[in-house]
Amino acid sequence: MTLALLLTYCVAIFAASLLGAWLPRRFHMTHTRTQLTMSLVAGLMLGAAFFHLIPHSVTSRGSDIDFTMSWVVAGLVFMLLMLRLFHFHQHDFADGDVSCVHQADDHGHAIAHDHAHAVPSKSPFTWLGLLLGLSIHTIVDGIALGAVMRAESVDGAGVLGIGVFLAILLHKPLDSLSIETVASASGLSARHRQFISVMFAILCPVTAVAFWALVDPLQADIRLLPAALAFSAGAFVCIALGDLLPEVQFHSHDRLKLTALFILGIALAVAIGVLEPTHGLAHAQ
Repeated sequence: MTLALLLTYCVAIFAASLLGAWLPRRFHMTHTRTQLTMSLVAGLMLGAAFFHLIPHSVTSRGSDIDFTMSWVVAGLVFMLLMLRLFHFHQHDFADGDVSCVHQADDHGHAIAHDHAHAVPSKSPFTWLGLLLGLSIHTIVDGIALGAVMRAESVDGAGVLGIGVFLAILLHKPLDSLSIETVASASGLSARHRQFISVMFAILCPVTAVAFWALVDPLQADIRLLPAALAFSAGAFVCIALGDLLPEVQFHSHDRLKLTALFILGIALAVAIGVLEPTHGLAHAQ
């Protein structure tokens, strides 16, 4: 039953990723809608980290709060280094539907905004760096999903991993959209872009299933599961605070909507906790 649910999640994530790559080929992705989606996803990823991944890690066999938080920090630092190295925070290149009004004291943001929405470089290193960075990101997503499904499978009834699944599902189209946009601007052919989008879309599901199949929470790899959960939580926190929110927090337009959707994302993560099993691994021997 757990494997069937995981495979269902994987199919949905694969489809969502392909959708993100397909949308810019067919529709004009408006700036405001992209920003609103990013705010919602940021809140949901933070909620998934703090209310799902970290609690599961702490209550897993072979773990304690110190062990968990060490791996949370490791995941956060790792993803921060990836963001700095590959600069893959490029989720929005369309601003045709909105006119951003910058007051005199918004000069710093005006520069940052212009930089963030500049036309992508045609250098192949731009899309290759973006692809590599987001591939590492999606591997971490797969580990998070596989780990939480493994952890919750011991707990009994409930909709396993629903919080982490939703955070990944809603974020994946943004990643694919970024790769498609930058690769297209770099002059890559449609055939090559389609191949890249399929390979990227399948990466998270393959990683999730592989982790679920290879890690046994009751055997010798006992500390690997809580470490993976905590590491993924740190990565989620970094993505939300260091990748998604900086792109929306200085916008003078739609501040109320952006803030409301961010809070809604966190509230959604809390609410769907009732659908998941309780964190009951609790150091069972």
